[in-house]
Amino acid sequence: MAFAALAGCHQQQGGTPVASTTQDSNSNFDTLISRLNTNSVKWDGRAAVFGTDDLLPLWVADGDFAVANPIQHALLQRAQHPIYGYTHHPHDLTQLLVNWQLQRHRWAIEPDWLVTMPGVVATLYAAVKALTNEGDAVIVQPPVYTPFFSAITDNNRRLMLNPLKNNNGHYEMDFEHLEQCAKQGAKLLLLCSPHNPIGRVWTRDELIKLIDISNRYDMTIISDEIHADLVYAPHQHIPLLSLDDLSDKLATVFAPGKTFNMPGLSMAFMVASDPELRAKLTAEFKRLHIENNNPFTLAAVQAAYAQGASWVDALLPYLAQTQQAVVKFVRSRLPQLKIQPSEGTFLMWLDCRALGLDDKNLQAFLVEQAKVGLSAGISYGQGGEGFMRLNIAAPREMVLQALDQIEHALGSL
Repeated sequence: MAFAALAGCHQQQGGTPVASTTQDSNSNFDTLISRLNTNSVKWDGRAAVFGTDDLLPLWVADGDFAVANPIQHALLQRAQHPIYGYTHHPHDLTQLLVNWQLQRHRWAIEPDWLVTMPGVVATLYAAVKALTNEGDAVIVQPPVYTPFFSAITDNNRRLMLNPLKNNNGHYEMDFEHLEQCAKQGAKLLLLCSPHNPIGRVWTRDELIKLIDISNRYDMTIISDEIHADLVYAPHQHIPLLSLDDLSDKLATVFAPGKTFNMPGLSMAFMVASDPELRAKLTAEFKRLHIENNNPFTLAAVQAAYAQGASWVDALLPYLAQTQQAVVKFVRSRLPQLKIQPSEGTFLMWLDCRALGLDDKNLQAFLVEQAKVGLSAGISYGQGGEGFMRLNIAAPREMVLQALDQIEHALGSL
């Protein structure tokens, strides 16, 4: 199969780091870079996840793009110093984060609202534990990112579902049902914004309705905004806390992992204007003695927010064009399937229900016949049955090859 050529494709070579320029030398997103034998979950973990390594992996939310040149340069420069000891945050990191939110999202935050966290998922777990008691109800809106469920159940809280409404491919919140959930005493809602896996970017009106319900029923909302910087025009990401920046019931969490394609260098940032809310959340990390002092992560994050903007600005139109190519391919050559452009994220939600396969057989067909590895929609909970999540953060040639393989496999179904 053609995958063999991709699996052994050109490996971009390292070398002497160069200074950042307006045109980032790592922003040719069509470059095929082999990730084999790098302990990559996405590539080297194929056999563990799918039972075979003979497939194209477009599943876990991890891009196949070289990071921005300033990030690579910063890591190489830091590695040249042979001591990797305990490290405190760079003095200017907080201001870089404040500047990023202002420039990208028109959101003016105070420096002392920011708290560094080990990662977004860890923050969700900490929030559930810090803000609720065992047995309390916590709301999620499926189909949604899998750790939203486990953050609740692993902490012995009661999972309360407020499923999104699928209106012919366009998803909306069910506010009437959400209010019923809040009336039943739910203490916390975990919001995904932009939404993974369906790609919605919530509007100002939708978020205001959400905040209104939370205020009336004394319910806290923690908003996972890790995909905030990956939104396509004319849509605009609105940080939840920006709509009520003095609230003691709202907190926003963002991270550089998806924006700059470095999810392996785990770090996240919580923004909470209320001191008591901040204290409750940070106390959970102190109890576990989790410190964010990895010298390489800090070097990469500082470089990303200081010098990575041009790389992100080049990435967004590339992803938008890939989306357009995917939609055109599916609608013209895969009429059995349905797909809508995502408003944000590099994830697309593929409706495979017309194939008439149950979820187990759908996955088996894609893996064994099409030789493509996607994320099973059923893993995202209610409403995910018969869907697949497609990760398009890869060279366009690779994404279109995966669709071509699905087309050929469908010919023999």
